Amino acid sequence: MTTPRSGELLYVSRTASVQFIHPILFRVIRVLDWITYDGWIWLEGYQLDAKGDALIKRSIFVMKAGLRSAPTSSTGRS
Repeated sequence: MTTPRSGELLYVSRTASVQFIHPILFRVIRVLDWITYDGWIWLEGYQLDAKGDALIKRSIFVMKAGLRSAPTSSTGRS
């Protein structure tokens, strides 16, 4: 996956980081420019519920190769 962009909807699971035993939907606000390990990034955004409503604002540390784009129909929004 390329670097996520603002507004992109992601499906974040254990393939992105072991902390996500239970996968989440995540709407990206921005990619943080913090120094990190090669292939890893910090993202700021909102964890969403099944309807696409924001539950909580979060910063997450994930492996870029493990991120997946989420289908927009999964949230009921376009």
